[in-house]
Amino acid sequence: MHAFVRFRLPSGASADLGHGDIIGRLKSAALCVDDPRVSEAHAMVSVRRGELVLLSLRRMFSVRGKPLGEAVLREGMVIDLAEGVVLTVEDVNVPDRVLAMTMDGLGTTILPATASVTLGPPVALAPRFEPDADLHVWWNGHEWRAQPKAGSVAVVTDGSVVKSSTVNARFELVSNRGSETTAMAVATSTPLSFIAWFDTVEIHRDGHPAVTISGVGARLLSELVAFDGPVEWAVAAREVWTDSIEPDELRHRWDVTLARLRAKLREAGVRADLIRSTGAGLVQLVRYPADRFDDRR
Repeated sequence: MHAFVRFRLPSGASADLGHGDIIGRLKSAALCVDDPRVSEAHAMVSVRRGELVLLSLRRMFSVRGKPLGEAVLREGMVIDLAEGVVLTVEDVNVPDRVLAMTMDGLGTTILPATASVTLGPPVALAPRFEPDADLHVWWNGHEWRAQPKAGSVAVVTDGSVVKSSTVNARFELVSNRGSETTAMAVATSTPLSFIAWFDTVEIHRDGHPAVTISGVGARLLSELVAFDGPVEWAVAAREVWTDSIEPDELRHRWDVTLARLRAKLREAGVRADLIRSTGAGLVQLVRYPADRFDDRR
């Protein structure tokens, strides 16, 4: 019931990371890499489409010399977080079903190895231990456990319910296949309201602070709002970068900008499937029925 990847560190030690775990130089990171070349929150392990992937956050990483914002983790893969800072994938374990938790205001979320839930408002789940949280959930290597504030520890499995005077959490096994739920995502039922000004984009959600994107990331989002459907990445990119540049440089700018933009959206808790790329070279904003996109350029 627990998906994890085992990394071998430069020291030779190994570390197991699960869904939602952060790699960075802060002590609070699930995998602390105490090196100035590594960002505070450099990358995150996540379950997406039934596979464990590494997602860039503050900075990109590289595999075989290619900078990436996302990579499916495979045994034997060598990942350069920064020049001279290398992680090697020793093992990848992805069961068919993993444990998820459902709460009002949070939706259904696949659990990271350690989770702290605060009721807010808004309700928020952090993939780490926070002492003042209203609910803690963790995997101890053999079973899942949960403890509400001032409550007792309980083993949780498929069908378990944890209740207290403030907490009402339900646990169930869900399929990994097709899942893009991250530990920092807001439930997909939360409608998004987009206001695209071109140089800035505002994203509003009920019960959550507004998210503001600026710069080239905002211009990319604004173009996708304007296209209002699938578009070839190169067509959208030429609207963002109007100077004469070679196709390889255009693709590099596109990949870097898109990776950074997705990282910003993940950090803000915006749903993971907002920007969808296809194998046919198309990209689009995924609009749910209650979403509102307002182009004010």
